[in-house]
Amino acid sequence: MNSLDWAVLIGYFGVMVAIGVWSHKRVDNVSDFFTAGGRMPWWLSGISHHMSGYSAVMFTGYAGIAYTYGVTSFITWSFPIALGIAIGSKLFAPRINRLRSRLHVASPLEYLKNRYNLPTQQALAWSGILLKIVDVGAKWAAIATLLSVFTGVSLNQGILITGAITAVYCTIGGLWADALTELGQFVIQLLAGISMFVAVVLKLDDKNIGFFGAWDEPALHGHGKPLVGPYGTVFLLAFLFIKLFEYNGGMLNQAQRYMATGSAHEAERSARLSSILWLVWPVVLFFPMWMSPLLVHAQKPDGSDSYALMTEQLLPHGLLGLVIVGFFSHTMAMCSSDANAIAAVFTRDVAPVVSAKARSWTERSGLIAARVTTVVFLGLSMTVATQVNSPAFKDIITVVIKWVAGLMGPIAIPMMLGLLRTFRRSGPTAALTSWAAGLLAFWLVNYPINWNVDGGVPLQYQVSIPLAVSLVLYVLIGYLKPEDTPERLAIIEKVNTDGDGAAAVPVPAGAGDDVVGAP
Repeated sequence: MNSLDWAVLIGYFGVMVAIGVWSHKRVDNVSDFFTAGGRMPWWLSGISHHMSGYSAVMFTGYAGIAYTYGVTSFITWSFPIALGIAIGSKLFAPRINRLRSRLHVASPLEYLKNRYNLPTQQALAWSGILLKIVDVGAKWAAIATLLSVFTGVSLNQGILITGAITAVYCTIGGLWADALTELGQFVIQLLAGISMFVAVVLKLDDKNIGFFGAWDEPALHGHGKPLVGPYGTVFLLAFLFIKLFEYNGGMLNQAQRYMATGSAHEAERSARLSSILWLVWPVVLFFPMWMSPLLVHAQKPDGSDSYALMTEQLLPHGLLGLVIVGFFSHTMAMCSSDANAIAAVFTRDVAPVVSAKARSWTERSGLIAARVTTVVFLGLSMTVATQVNSPAFKDIITVVIKWVAGLMGPIAIPMMLGLLRTFRRSGPTAALTSWAAGLLAFWLVNYPINWNVDGGVPLQYQVSIPLAVSLVLYVLIGYLKPEDTPERLAIIEKVNTDGDGAAAVPVPAGAGDDVVGAP
């Protein structure tokens, strides 16, 4: 990097802070801070939803997968995300929006106290907070790794720089700042991604390698296969199932984007836009990564430095700075949205339970608490980031794929399926049991069982078994021990119908007709 690249990077940071300051004027209360007061346009919500699902892990961990295996990086990552969000646009997005519009909650987990009970809400809230600290810690480590490649700053210095800038704008402006910065970051990403795409095509042409003929090169042997290596059919199906829950609200920050729109219909449109972006745009981003074996030799065994090395070699100064800004935009978008979601969960769901004073917060004191919680969460995640490459956490991609994907399911199953009429019988017993058993399954399959299996348990089973255990128990216990009280059925009806003309609340399973309408 030279002075021009540094100017681009510093200018980007300045714009992000300026957007945060401007957004401050739109935040008058907790609802504005966490759900934009339900006034966010559907297209901004959709772009924000899309951007908050990325991080610099794409340019490190997934760049390594693309370098090693080729197009399977798209087939087993962004494609199942696009498909999962498309399904969720009908199944989950409208219902999650009604949590705000009909139940008047500001946290995705706030409704669980009435849908199940207080212990269930607290179990999911605390485990979700702890998981997000680890998840965001991995994201900080990923962007700091890239920053060290380009600038030579240490890992901890990179974590501090990116975390501090993010803390400023998302703490000041709340979800409005997150969404507006993500819009700016999307534009930057568009310019940076196209620049890199063109640079790679021109370099291939210099080497007399055609756009389509590149796949016949020996260095890309097998890279055109959709499923290869550890990323086979079972992994694809498992990942699709996981992403259906994760990217429709299971990881909380995407749920806020649905809640922020003005109506259930707009939430559905927002999800459809995000799905289309996930289907199309990653192809542009991945193409240079697929071609990277023809252009660079990765220094790291997993190839996670291949994209960074390629940008240094192919792009002139100024454009190099723009691509580096693109790296930052991904990570800061995801981390700021996660920070806002967890602040919502803590201030709305946890603090009122553990503190009598929190139950009597005014609008002003609640807003102050939300901002303080955001800063504390970012600080904790940055602390965890310094330990990502320790023996406990392994490397960045291990944290993201195994820990986050594996542990998300037990939290998401009660939260997401609790919205649907089909699972009306599943009450607190089903929710808590499925949550606890899923966490236990994760520990068993990743550690005791993994240690005693020759070659270890395949990755697809490490991440899918916890979710499968939670799902089966949630459904089975709900069938064997139905807990569909009139109060719980009323909550379900409110999130499944628009307006005041809701359908009559069904009779509980033990009190009459067992059959209720489809979700």
